[in-house]
Amino acid sequence: MSEVCELCGSGEDARAVEVAPRQGAEAEVVLCATCRAGSAAPGAVPAAHWYCLREAMWNERTAVKVLVYRTLRAMSAQPLAQELLGQIYLDDEAQGWADDGADDAGEDVVVRDSNRTVLQDGDTVTLIKDLEVKGAGFTAKRGTAVKGIALTGDPRYVEGKVNGMTIVLVAEYLKKS
Repeated sequence: MSEVCELCGSGEDARAVEVAPRQGAEAEVVLCATCRAGSAAPGAVPAAHWYCLREAMWNERTAVKVLVYRTLRAMSAQPLAQELLGQIYLDDEAQGWADDGADDAGEDVVVRDSNRTVLQDGDTVTLIKDLEVKGAGFTAKRGTAVKGIALTGDPRYVEGKVNGMTIVLVAEYLKKS
C-alpha cells in the first residue's frame, strides 16, 4: 500500500482507513488528514480540494472508487459532484458496497419544503421561484411541476427531472403538490 493519499496524492499524515462495512486489506484506503476529515463530512473541507476526485474515481482499487462515490453522493448539491457522479462507474458488487455504507448515514434526514412540509422520495413538488440551472443553459420557471423527486441525504436538497435533465433543487424553493 502506498504512503500517499489515494484520493489527493498528499503525503501529509497519510494512513490507512477501512471503507465500511468491509474489513481487511481489500477495504483499506490510504488517506491524508484532510481527506479523512472530508470523507466523514465533505462540507468541512474546501470544495476546491475535491477536484482530486476527477482522477481518483479512475483508480483500479474498488475501495478507492467506493469512497469516491460516497464522497460525491454526500456533496451531490455541488456542480463538481453532479458532473462526476454522471461519469463514475461501479460494477454491481462495488455499487452494493457503496450503498451498504451510504444508506446508514442518510436515514434520519428530514427534508422540508418552503412551507415546512416533509418531503419524501417520489413526491411531486412545484417550483416557487425561477431557478437558473448552472451549466445547463436554461432557467427552470416558477410553477414547474417536478414529479418523483429523490432525496439526496442532505436536508437542503432534492434531485428531480426538469426539461429531461436530473438536477439538484434547493428544498426551500419547492412546494409539495
